[in-house]
Amino acid sequence: MHEIDLATVSRVQAGEADAFAELVERHSRSVFRLAFRITGSESDADEIVQETFMRAYREIHRYESRASFATWIHTIARNLALDTLRKNRPGTTELELVSPAPTPERLASSQLLGERIAEALKGLSVYERAAFTLRHYEGVPLVEIGESLGLSENATKQSIFRAVKKLRRALLPWITLTWITHK
Repeated sequence: MHEIDLATVSRVQAGEADAFAELVERHSRSVFRLAFRITGSESDADEIVQETFMRAYREIHRYESRASFATWIHTIARNLALDTLRKNRPGTTELELVSPAPTPERLASSQLLGERIAEALKGLSVYERAAFTLRHYEGVPLVEIGESLGLSENATKQSIFRAVKKLRRALLPWITLTWITHK
């Protein structure tokens, strides 16, 4: 994939504007998932995807092949998502969940779990939520998370630790109840 992206970026840099659409098509879903996981808002994630690719197009001449295009575009998206969180710091956005479950029981269970997760995420600070999402959903190294959030590595670790602890505490009763009722 990296080689395909490099060839496509070269075409864009050479002035073939239509080639950029290939990059958007190839990476827009993963950019949306990252933005949604960080912000918890579908509308914010949609805006972040648009802004990410607009910035990438304007700055494509600055892209260097040291990192993959996917890493570069995700860095832009991550920074925009974190900026969105900082702007919305006083409150947290609702987590919008849609379940693709085929059975009514599974749909009801997924919806309930989504509500529980949304409630649990509301209990996290902005830093805890962002650090947790970047680390556990995106696999971003601690150093990069700390740099993005303006935290030391130890403070980043503590934010993630507190987030996991709070989420476990909030979800344990529901998980235990679900496990017992489905046994």
